[in-house]
Amino acid sequence: QVQLAESGGGLVQAGGSLRLSCTASGRTFSSYAMSWFRQAPGKEREFVAAIRWITSNTYYADSVKGRFTISGDNAKNTVYLQMNSLKPEDTAVYYCAALTSSAPYYYTANYAYWGQGTQVTVSS
Repeated sequence: QVQLAESGGGLVQAGGSLRLSCTASGRTFSSYAMSWFRQAPGKEREFVAAIRWITSNTYYADSVKGRFTISGDNAKNTVYLQMNSLKPEDTAVYYCAALTSSAPYYYTANYAYWGQGTQVTVSS
């Protein structure tokens, strides 16, 4: 059994910053990439950012480019999301997920493991 646990969410004013963390525990596994998704009320879960371990390449949704930065430690199966210049439209539950194959990182269906999510609320 693999568990992903997110932390670092909270309430912040527009223009502020938050840093999310996600750590995997339980059965040892190898992830090809780790990502962050988010889901706002009444909307589908959407891709936010990903990091592929073998290349250290990072990928971002257009809506967060230049404001969010994903980083992590493959050996520790830990991933972070630094979120700056937050906007009210960034309000959502943020989930981390582990990709265990080379499947496209932007499809939720390709992910084997998910965290429970952490709430991020940005006030205007």
